[in-house]
Amino acid sequence: MKFLCISDIHGNIKNLKKMEEVFKSVDAVLFAGDFAECFKTETSKPVLDQLIKMHDEIYAVLGNCDEPEFIEELEDAGINAERTLSYTQGFAIIGSGGGSKFTGKTPNERELTDLMEDFKILDSAKEDTENSDKQDGKTWPNLIILSHNPPKGEKVDSFAPGMHAGSELLTSFVLEKKPLALVTGHIHEGTAIEKIGDTLVINPGSLGEKGTYALLTVEKKENNYTAEAELKSLE
Repeated sequence: MKFLCISDIHGNIKNLKKMEEVFKSVDAVLFAGDFAECFKTETSKPVLDQLIKMHDEIYAVLGNCDEPEFIEELEDAGINAERTLSYTQGFAIIGSGGGSKFTGKTPNERELTDLMEDFKILDSAKEDTENSDKQDGKTWPNLIILSHNPPKGEKVDSFAPGMHAGSELLTSFVLEKKPLALVTGHIHEGTAIEKIGDTLVINPGSLGEKGTYALLTVEKKENNYTAEAELKSLE
């Protein structure tokens, strides 16, 4: 199964429209948040309207530049992945939206513990074996996490040499649950693919600012799951 991974559109519908052929080539789309241009929340709805025209299967979370109430628009469009557990072709998807508290100026900054609360649904789903092929109650080898706020890593959360903005709580969660992949965003400078434990972590960068995106391919062969990704650019 092939996913298009995008993040941080920030109101740039022009770049989104350039992706039409890429959208047609994938099975589903993972959007890691920031529909709106920063401090211009009115730009979020036009991006959403364009996005849902481009593919039938989209999973999305909010970014720190999006109003928290905009989650209702995602729910109405049928693409919300926050605090939900969805299944597609044997893979599970769960999401967390918003960014960690930093400047206090963007509308959707949250405490790190609140961001982690979005994943609590996994606790109530751990006995659900009909749709999930997890190995036990703690690990989820078929799980894909969608989180605007990145985990603490080596590259995906780096905004300057030696400077990191990622969440250690999310990193610990990844090491415990062992998801197949995690798609993040928020840190435009952290465009990268890396491993945290056995989990493939992808920050596709800002589609709006940099014109970058990623393609994620996940497969199940017998009881083994694999994930591979590559970074792409409109240029």
